[in-house]
Amino acid sequence: MVRRSLTALGDGEATQRGQATRKLPSTPFGFHTAAIVPRIGSAGAGSRSCNKTNASAIGLGRFPWIRRMLWAMSNPFPISDDEVIDVTPPKRTRWRRWVIAAAVLLFIVLSRSLAIYISALWFGSLGYSAVYWYIFKLKAGLFLIFLLLTIGILRVAFWLLERAFASYAFAPRTIMVNNQPVEFAPARFIRPLAWIVSGVFGLFFGFAMKSNWEDFALYFNQTATTQADPIFQKPLGFYLFSLPVYDEISSWLLTLTFIVLCTAVVFSLLTIPQRVLKSTRSLTSGRAFAAISCALAALLLAIAWQTYLSRFPYLWTDHQTFSGVTYTEANYLLPALLLVSFALIISAAISLLNAFTRKGLRLLLLAVAIPIAVYIVGVVIVPTYVNSFIVKPNELGRETPYIEHNINWTRQAFGLEQIELREFEAENSVEALNLNANRATLENIRLWDWHALQDTLKQIQTIRTYYDFPDVDVDRYSFAGRTRQVMLAAREIDVEKLPESSRNWINEKLIYTHGYGLTINTANEFTPEGMPRFLVSNMPIETRTQEITITRPQIYFGQKTDTDVYVNTAQKEFDFPQGETNTYTTYEGTGGIKIGGRLRRTLLAWALNDLSKLPFSDDVSSESRVLIRRNIKEMVNGVAPFLIYDNDPYIVVNKEGRLFWLLDAFTESSRFPYSRHHQVGGNRINYIRNSVKVVIDAYNGSVAFYVFDPQDPLIATYRATFPTLFQDASAMPADLRSHVRYPETLIRVQGEVYGIYHTQSPKIFFQREDVWSIAHQRGRSEQDKNKSEPIDPYYVLMQLPGEQPSSEFVLILPFTPANRNNMIGWMAGRGDGDNYGKLLVYNFPQSRLIEGPLQIEARIDQNAELSPQFTLWNQQGSRVVRGHLLVIPIGRSLLYVEPVYLQATTSPMPELRLVVLAIQERVGYGKSFDEAMTHLFGEAGKTPPPPDASPTKVDETAPKPAATPPSGNNVQQLINKAVQEFEDYQRLTSQGKLAEAGQKLEQHKRTLEELKRVGGKQ
Repeated sequence: MVRRSLTALGDGEATQRGQATRKLPSTPFGFHTAAIVPRIGSAGAGSRSCNKTNASAIGLGRFPWIRRMLWAMSNPFPISDDEVIDVTPPKRTRWRRWVIAAAVLLFIVLSRSLAIYISALWFGSLGYSAVYWYIFKLKAGLFLIFLLLTIGILRVAFWLLERAFASYAFAPRTIMVNNQPVEFAPARFIRPLAWIVSGVFGLFFGFAMKSNWEDFALYFNQTATTQADPIFQKPLGFYLFSLPVYDEISSWLLTLTFIVLCTAVVFSLLTIPQRVLKSTRSLTSGRAFAAISCALAALLLAIAWQTYLSRFPYLWTDHQTFSGVTYTEANYLLPALLLVSFALIISAAISLLNAFTRKGLRLLLLAVAIPIAVYIVGVVIVPTYVNSFIVKPNELGRETPYIEHNINWTRQAFGLEQIELREFEAENSVEALNLNANRATLENIRLWDWHALQDTLKQIQTIRTYYDFPDVDVDRYSFAGRTRQVMLAAREIDVEKLPESSRNWINEKLIYTHGYGLTINTANEFTPEGMPRFLVSNMPIETRTQEITITRPQIYFGQKTDTDVYVNTAQKEFDFPQGETNTYTTYEGTGGIKIGGRLRRTLLAWALNDLSKLPFSDDVSSESRVLIRRNIKEMVNGVAPFLIYDNDPYIVVNKEGRLFWLLDAFTESSRFPYSRHHQVGGNRINYIRNSVKVVIDAYNGSVAFYVFDPQDPLIATYRATFPTLFQDASAMPADLRSHVRYPETLIRVQGEVYGIYHTQSPKIFFQREDVWSIAHQRGRSEQDKNKSEPIDPYYVLMQLPGEQPSSEFVLILPFTPANRNNMIGWMAGRGDGDNYGKLLVYNFPQSRLIEGPLQIEARIDQNAELSPQFTLWNQQGSRVVRGHLLVIPIGRSLLYVEPVYLQATTSPMPELRLVVLAIQERVGYGKSFDEAMTHLFGEAGKTPPPPDASPTKVDETAPKPAATPPSGNNVQQLINKAVQEFEDYQRLTSQGKLAEAGQKLEQHKRTLEELKRVGGKQ
């Protein structure tokens, strides 16, 4: 290393050097330049006159400030010896920096390699190694391709610019630092900077394209589609598979060309000082204009392609009235954008012509002005005029064809074109219910609201504080040849709830590894104490039916299993508590990753952040297994991240007594032509299909994907991409296939879309004359105040009107007219057998008022007997909890069902106390469903109790239903009874017995109704 002090240069030596000029080597273009070495010491008059002459020669005599600046750059002020600062270069420590950089790089590489290794092991444990390696290779290929292409394109462009500007921009020059001349060579900084910029943008685009691997996978494996859009006549696959990739590549090229153009401009600016010092009369350079012209031409071509592609998203743009291309866009805007693309291509040709011929500013300005002028006229002025003065005065007539496109394609995108429409009279009479023919439906009406049942289960079935019931599901099972609707809840373990004294590595990783069992109770039964009537409950598992047996109650994979555990170790695993002792077990499944030898154990410990425990544990052997990613949502997202999953997985018991999770998966898109966008979860989409059902073994963690909609082009393409991942729906075991159901997420978004797009008349659609909305019910806010909220879809085991007399498991969603509370229809999603996936919509007559859920809620609140009872319960250290109001179509009428729970303020466990039933213009209630039916329908509503039912204990605090008048009374007897009841009502009112008076009034109303019915028959 050479060490030199600036003080070593004395005044004498400095003055003897004088002013010298040394010739530089010729540039690649044949030019050479000179570096001016200024004299150190006082500036002579000769140099001043020389600078003055040069300044005059280049026309700067009128700008004295520029002349002074240039003189100062070449003639420093005189300095004395005591003003010179001794600068000693530090010792070189470059090798240390390289060592640190290499260590950091090695750590990153090893960490990433370890993550790849663990992921490969996990996919292999599930049997999907081919899926992982395909995704890995595609990601790596995209990263490397766009990394190298970006670096190559930018570096070549920078190299050409360096050659073009070498004679000026990169010429060495002298600058002053601390009043001392320092020779500065821009090439020493700019050329490394070019590599840095190229590398940074290469990494950026490499990672960006790598994250978009799904689009490229769909593009490379796309299946053929024949349906074409009505505007561009492009097949559907072009928008779903090809256009996303074209957009990404277009944005990439646009960014690269913009960077090159900016670099050319910067290089041109760097040449100005040198051209000024070399007495160049013109501040412009032919080579500068040539470089800028070439870069501008490339940018214009990239913009032309981007403009051409920008026409297609107009197919799914949402407007105020409808979505898709409008009259103005189809006839004026889109052709204008195509003209802009052609204008940009012409401008690029003009820019290239300028690069090789004139090299002037005029052609560049012309090249930029042409597309701007075409854009302003064709895209802004003309469409605005047409829309304001031609379309708006005749909007319905002009837009009718495009509204039809929007209706047809939206219905297709959301699966509404296959809906079967039926009429439903919704009669008010009791006879329309046809109670005797619909006993199976009445016996399976769900009285347990899942929120209330979840709170109850947490109090009576968790047994220990570290157990939890994260969800309650509704399903159907067969008992003694009859299908019953039941509610299931998995008992999962939550290690976060372990006592603080038990929170250690052995307990959390080796002992408390799994949940245990589940509860199953009938949906419509409860004990005299208001508790659920269980079919399966407790620990160890107790079953009260021969049809369900649990052979593998352990739940190693679930919704709360968020931690990694080690199984098949020397430590016995806690299975379930039993009295004062605990029962233990050992994992016998095939799930997870085998620990293996010392090296694999160390790698697993590093990956799992368990280096301080796992490598040194004597309990964990080479045959032990580690279960990672046990949360079922994390599992399916890890295996198939390109699918969208429902938020409500549900537990199923197969015929062998094993537990499985079923989860609905969807394919979605936001690029479906002419379809309206809707919000589903966190995604804004305009196409959705429930194409896949996922089955996860709760014990082994195996995952299977079954295709239920092979006509979906997206799932067909994914299946071509991952042939080992998907199976046909027919391959699903029959005992699991019988439990698939119509997903709530799908029917909710279909209901929102159908509310607007149920009409296929463009005129009615445009005028918004017949808009439906999902029915609302009364909810409860966090401040315990009543509020209105959309009703949740609910599962019902029922006989569909107009179908064969058999029960089906359907998902129901009622509708009301927009901004009104009366019902207008209801939608049913079928879930059984060959009818799975079909949608039915029952339309109510528009000539009669059919009460909706909010109106029934209001009638319950106004009931003279129920209202004071609710008030009384809310004042005695408890509160009334109203369950989900169900609207059940039965026969040709509707039955409204609402359970009422009583919850103590000191206990979160609600108890079912009342069942409220209603039909049009009548409300009944009781402490059980049968009692409520008798109160509402009299003797016709009674049903024989089930053989195992025990008598219901009477709640003395509950209102007593009035006796229903026998239907056999003649007219005169009914008249006498009605008169007596009215007199009793007046007497009770005068005595202040308002509750009893309300009961007597309700009884009087029913007597009058019976009198009207009997009188009509006679």
